Amino acid sequence: MSTPPATAPNPAAQPPSPQELEEYRRELTGYCYRMLGSAFEAEDAVQDTMIRAWRSLDRFEGRSSLRSWLYRIATNVCLTALSGAGRRARPMDLTESTPTATATLSPPLPETAWIEPMPDARAMPSPDEHAETRESIRLAFVAALQHLAPRQRAVLILREVLSWRASEVAELLDTSVASVNSALQRARATLAKSGVSESAPSEPLSEENRALLARYLDAFERYDMESLTSLLHEDATLSMPPYDLWMRGPADISAWMLGHGADCRDSRLIPTQANGCGAFGQYRTDPDGGYRPWALQVIETSAGRITGINSFLDTARLFPLFGLPDHLPQTEPTQEAD
Repeated sequence: MSTPPATAPNPAAQPPSPQELEEYRRELTGYCYRMLGSAFEAEDAVQDTMIRAWRSLDRFEGRSSLRSWLYRIATNVCLTALSGAGRRARPMDLTESTPTATATLSPPLPETAWIEPMPDARAMPSPDEHAETRESIRLAFVAALQHLAPRQRAVLILREVLSWRASEVAELLDTSVASVNSALQRARATLAKSGVSESAPSEPLSEENRALLARYLDAFERYDMESLTSLLHEDATLSMPPYDLWMRGPADISAWMLGHGADCRDSRLIPTQANGCGAFGQYRTDPDGGYRPWALQVIETSAGRITGINSFLDTARLFPLFGLPDHLPQTEPTQEAD
């Protein structure tokens, strides 16, 4: 099938204002995050998209909707960024799980190696976003997307996450509907091989889920490993980027926290949200007083149990992104982050 004919200019179309462009920033950030796997690269890509759009406002002819026009620009920015880039991953994609008894920390990998967490507030237009959209921003799904060739990645996100018609995607990518459908079929097959469909979906933040996270916060701050492990699924995982080490199961997780991770005792946690999940900024005791940032924990849950504790240790970059304080005084109570 041939490429759809170009739509004629709309003489009555008025150039959009910068304010109208800004209305799309969050959803474009979510799109670019799924494409790139990095919160920081996604924000850079959206800023580049906005600058290109602002510079071209006088040439916007209304051939397509403003949204389609912006997505075309954002897609081209992402495809350029992905040219020659390596595949981002999670620790689970790189190595086998390690028993605590033999676990040691190897040198950290560079930040470009990892899928990074994304604040919900920056990537989801509404806190009441559809469950399918929340699911498509979870860490496991974003990691699975990295197995796809960049154009296949764009096709799958546009078609299956954002529900664009095949003809719309074909016009955006300057290709045919047949090519879009073929790319989508190949993308689905690759995702199936990646095992993403075997991962338990992360649940929305229901009242039951919030209560589970509150119990986790209480158990972690008391460093009560018996209470904490009672909340874990039997296949729960613990990972700590930028290290490729990870472990599976309540016994190994508890042993790590009481052994190598014992310095986390007396930590304080501040709730936030990331990747459609509950999350916490973790602060460890500061020898000079109060508490200093240690990790951003993204907590995955399913069927009333915690299935993943993902501790990202790059707090110098992540805490400002999530609006988390750079220090807590000794008397600071647990509170909700902005």
